[in-house]
Amino acid sequence: MAHCGLDKTGEMMEVILLEKVENLGSMGDRVKVRSGYGRNFLLPQGKATLATAVNIEKFEAIRAELEAKSAELLTRAQGRAKLLEGKSVKLTAKAGNEGKLFGSIGNADIAAALTAQGVEIERREVQMGEGPIRQLGDHTVEIVLHSELSVTVPVEVTGEE
Repeated sequence: MAHCGLDKTGEMMEVILLEKVENLGSMGDRVKVRSGYGRNFLLPQGKATLATAVNIEKFEAIRAELEAKSAELLTRAQGRAKLLEGKSVKLTAKAGNEGKLFGSIGNADIAAALTAQGVEIERREVQMGEGPIRQLGDHTVEIVLHSELSVTVPVEVTGEE
């Protein structure tokens, strides 16, 4: 089993990261991960490859290309971050007497509002640490533009008349 990157127990595998993965490592790092995490997430998403001798050679050959692509993505994210400076989201929703919303405001609503303001944001980039917004008032959300760059955007939710 060791030839395919798995250790003797079959529970861990060694992979080479093809991009930075939060709480795991940077591009090019060789890390041991649980085999389920590797098989079900890292490998199919193209974030890692098994750490076999052949794959290590392949990775070294394309490392400069991957680093350039990563730098380009970061530069693009920095440009989008500049566009987000000073932006805020104002949304209206139906709410009860105590300011509790009928329903909630989620990451798709916030992404759509920012996209309408001219900054292309995907819903997966909107991180709502406390879950969907369910109260009127001022809130903040984090927009993760790149693994190394995030921006905080204020969100104001007012009640419909």
